[in-house]
Amino acid sequence: MAGKLRITQVKSGISRKPKQRATLTALGLGRIGVSREYEDSPQVRGMAASVAHLVTVEEV
Repeated sequence: MAGKLRITQVKSGISRKPKQRATLTALGLGRIGVSREYEDSPQVRGMAASVAHLVTVEEV
């Protein structure tokens, strides 16, 4: 049974590489403090890992 992940942006995407900014946008993040919940999947975990220095990930 797959759980959910809550991804919260904790640092700004300003002055980051375009790929990292695009990943934040694809995750539905754009401001510090914004959280989104996603079904746990390898794709979402990979996206979160690519911007791990900008977000926190917690299992819900």
